[in-house]
Amino acid sequence: MYKKILVPIDLADPDLAKPAVATALMMAAASEGMIRFVNVLPLTPVMLAEYVPPDFEVQQRKAAEDALAIVVKETGLPSGRVSSTVRQGGIYQEILDEANSMQPDLIVMSSHRPQRHAVRTYFLGSNAGHVVRYAKCSVLVVRN
Repeated sequence: MYKKILVPIDLADPDLAKPAVATALMMAAASEGMIRFVNVLPLTPVMLAEYVPPDFEVQQRKAAEDALAIVVKETGLPSGRVSSTVRQGGIYQEILDEANSMQPDLIVMSSHRPQRHAVRTYFLGSNAGHVVRYAKCSVLVVRN
């Protein structure tokens, strides 16, 4: 049913992603589908740029790629059915851009638990909410 599944992963909270990864694996197993994990690194604020090492973003990307490689390996899927990428920018914009280039059938993502009880983000985290609203494919939000 779902041949291509995109799974955004927040490496700052890997436990949050576990239910989404498990769900994506289950959905992909039914159709021998492919899973692509994406992590989005934030842009370094200009006012902090002079305080970080010159290769800070390179180090950040390498650490994210290494962490995603572990997630990929833990899936147990053959290399032709699983891949990962690291993007940099705004979280939901980069997820949507990756979805536009990959053309997945489904996006499976976790939603952060609300830290405050704002009505706008109570039922769905703001990044998940944006992805749900603007994605061109189905989005499955896994609550923790």
